[in-house]
Amino acid sequence: DTSVHVEVLEDYITDFNQLLENYGLKCVYHAHISVGELHLRPILNLKDAAHIQLFHDIALESAKLVKKYKGSLSGEHGDGRLRGEFIPLMMGDRNFELIKQVKKLFDPEGIFNTEKIIDTPPMNSFLRYEAGHKSPEFDTFFDYSNEGGLMGLIEKCNGSGDCRKTEITGGTMCPSYMATRDEMATTRARANVLRELLSRKDLKNPFDQADIYKVLDLCLSCKACKSECPSSVDMAKIKAEFLQHWYEHHRIPIRSLLIANISRINSLGMLFPALFNWFATAKLTSSLLKRMLGFATKRSIPTLGKTTLRKWAGRNLESLNTALPPDAPEVVLYVDEFSNYNDSALGITAIRLLNRLGIRILIVKHPVSGRTYLSKGLLKKSRQIARKNVEILSSVVNSERPLVGIEPSAILGFRDEFPELVGKDMIGLAKELAEHCMTIEEYLDNAFEKHIFDNSLFTKEKARIKLHGHCQQKAIASTEPTMRILSIPENYSVQEIPSGCCGMAGSFGFEKEHYELSMEVGELVLFPAVREADTDALVVAPGTSCRHQIGDGTGRQAFHPVEVLYGALL
Repeated sequence: DTSVHVEVLEDYITDFNQLLENYGLKCVYHAHISVGELHLRPILNLKDAAHIQLFHDIALESAKLVKKYKGSLSGEHGDGRLRGEFIPLMMGDRNFELIKQVKKLFDPEGIFNTEKIIDTPPMNSFLRYEAGHKSPEFDTFFDYSNEGGLMGLIEKCNGSGDCRKTEITGGTMCPSYMATRDEMATTRARANVLRELLSRKDLKNPFDQADIYKVLDLCLSCKACKSECPSSVDMAKIKAEFLQHWYEHHRIPIRSLLIANISRINSLGMLFPALFNWFATAKLTSSLLKRMLGFATKRSIPTLGKTTLRKWAGRNLESLNTALPPDAPEVVLYVDEFSNYNDSALGITAIRLLNRLGIRILIVKHPVSGRTYLSKGLLKKSRQIARKNVEILSSVVNSERPLVGIEPSAILGFRDEFPELVGKDMIGLAKELAEHCMTIEEYLDNAFEKHIFDNSLFTKEKARIKLHGHCQQKAIASTEPTMRILSIPENYSVQEIPSGCCGMAGSFGFEKEHYELSMEVGELVLFPAVREADTDALVVAPGTSCRHQIGDGTGRQAFHPVEVLYGALL
């Protein structure tokens, strides 16, 4: 937590790096360099007795270095227990003695904040682990080799508390904490509980603990912690891993099975889509259906399209492609389960847009994305789906013919979960495929940059757009390509709502016990921003769940970016 004047910061860092070099160590730098404030984290193994001593030695040398540059050892946070023993060095013994006298005047019995500032123990005592501690190793479904195993990923949490963000400070992590202000709803609390309980040696199966299940229950699996946590503690990945182990000893809830297999249910519903939609929307039948499924009665159920995207493409895609020149650029369109059944009209619009922009589309037979299985922790099935997708699509996708997806949560699985889930024998293939997978916004942004099309194809009329980005899009990719493509029509102005998570998070917001929290998350920033938007402004959200949440929470229709661009074509 050191701070020195910015004019001497370069010299200070040079000296600190030399200090680390003397010890043969490297360091992670984090914080506010523009004001001379740095959090310095030497890479140490605090389960090793030698490194525990190094921890103290380096801290002492750092304190001397900070004093040399007339800085502060606690530039942003307090001295507390960790840096208390170095206060005499920083302030001088005489000044420190005065502080002790003041403390004794007001607290002669020493009952307030014992061992803080005054009489603090050595900073390398009372650590998380004792010297020689060995973390347990588990057989896992995801690959954790980059993190040193499942416990390695959990132990990456250093307690910095970045997951205690609010809607005022901004960001996405952690939506459950933002809405509840409860420490138990933070990524940090979940990591602490997991680390403590999974380390128990008195249990044959450490995963069979209801306390872990409980603390993970309010995790929305938004993935924000993967990108916003300084240590990249991916709690969504950990939650899915835990649930699969939990199901080894507990029955999978019927609702979880139904949600995971929603594409099969939708496939059956497409035999009579009008009848399915009537049951899903009629007040009596809808209420009965939601109560049976354990869904919130206030939540609307997604309806089916008039036809599937695959069926429409089977009838129309060949003629659309034939009209294009032989050298037209090509993409493989990933027909995810949401675009195929619920948002088929959107999928058709995406095909029409790409075609109008001179891009040839290929559609191959492939499995569902597995997103619904992943969200419910059914990793055995998710692995089968991931392997099949990678096997099929690797033979047709390459740098010249990328895989393009409409629904962010579906296509980004190829870049996020699939390489860590497919198994060691397919990791290389999955990683290679991941390099050529992109959201449709990323592809259109790239195509515009390469002059495959230009803005002369679009209207010059004015339009104002309010954009809500998808959580996984923010964590794994970026909303910047979406902002840029929505600005292709020269008089379209785009403003991103600083909304974090919408609160729906797939099926989370449908579940009766999570509905209220889901809506509270939406009310933090997103819903008010949408309500305050002018009536002629376009509300845009790439995620199908986000659009559904906006509709339920505000009554406003939200559009996918491709719908806006297609509507802007001349």
